[in-house]
Amino acid sequence: MLEAIRILKTLNVQLPRTVRIVLWSGEEQGLYGSRAYVKQHFADPVTMALRPEHAKVAGYFNLDNGTGKIRGVYLQENDMARPLFEAWLAPFKDEGVGTITVRNTGGTDHLSFDAVGLPGFEFMQDPLDYGSRTHHSSLDVYEHAQAGDLMQAAAIVASVVYSAAHRAEPMPRKPLPPPLPPKTAR
Repeated sequence: MLEAIRILKTLNVQLPRTVRIVLWSGEEQGLYGSRAYVKQHFADPVTMALRPEHAKVAGYFNLDNGTGKIRGVYLQENDMARPLFEAWLAPFKDEGVGTITVRNTGGTDHLSFDAVGLPGFEFMQDPLDYGSRTHHSSLDVYEHAQAGDLMQAAAIVASVVYSAAHRAEPMPRKPLPPPLPPKTAR
């Protein structure tokens, strides 16, 4: 994500929307960082009381499955976004990018945004040895990152962010979800 922003800054492109990059903490412990941020800035998923910033979010794009080339995107049941991603990912078809699935995927911070009705998406990546060797292990270190994969991912993320920032309107949104039941004391 940092490299994607560096690409946009180096190109000196003017973006009509504010682009934020956030680095979360506490994802593996329960999405604590992104949940707190969403609750503070956009909405409380328990009450679904929306804050003014909620209307300003165009889209949220997440990349969180280690190294591995981007192959597509999970739409999180937001099929209205399919035509946008088809157009945005088309230039990368020769790189093997093109899978667009309406399915959900879990375990990453895009879920915090989706839980309050914001268009949150997770990029689909080659798994390589992420699930079998490096994920949450002592091998999950910089030396296992694939430079070519990271460059490909940065270019795709920069392109998608650029395209989303230039849309006249935010990404299509699913209907607001119902409020979540409050946690009960144990």
